[in-house]
Amino acid sequence: MLTAAVAGFLLGGSLIVAIGAQNAFVIRQGVSGHHVFWICLFCAASDALLIWSGVFGLGALVKALPAFVPVMTYGGAAFLAWYGSVALRRALSPAALRDNAGEAGSLTAALSACAAFTFLNPHVYLDTVILVGSIANARPVGEQLPFAAGASLASLVWFFLIGYGARALRPWLAQPRVWRVIDFTIAAIMFLLAGKLLFG
Repeated sequence: MLTAAVAGFLLGGSLIVAIGAQNAFVIRQGVSGHHVFWICLFCAASDALLIWSGVFGLGALVKALPAFVPVMTYGGAAFLAWYGSVALRRALSPAALRDNAGEAGSLTAALSACAAFTFLNPHVYLDTVILVGSIANARPVGEQLPFAAGASLASLVWFFLIGYGARALRPWLAQPRVWRVIDFTIAAIMFLLAGKLLFG
């Protein structure tokens, strides 16, 4: 059982470490210090929901609906392009950079954006649901639960690590010049990911 949990933790960690839209959003929230705990918890809980759903049957349902992934692909690409344009506009406007550094925004808006980054990403269904679910179900009977628990723990550790790790750097990062670099980087990531979804 412990071996299955460790295997799940390693697989979950390897899938989530890549810097994508969701991770970039969590890092930005961490740097700003806005709703860090709830954003990290939401991301970890969402991943756990997807992992456990994949282990216990959602992967088969996704495979059975051929239109599901294309719909999510176009919806996700549109959302990423929009968020990338917002980040680019912030980066090009010094005033907006200063204002944004002191603006918390609502928790509902932050969680809504986080949900879009999570559930409009077709890769989350291909990787987290189908891949993790398939690997878990290929293991001996009885190991699925600890495997899913290990993969879920990896997400929990990762999101709180990057969220509060970025928050710890806030004194250095709370400068308009650094915010400009962060937002340019986030915009580039969003546009690249949108292009990858559409053409990759």
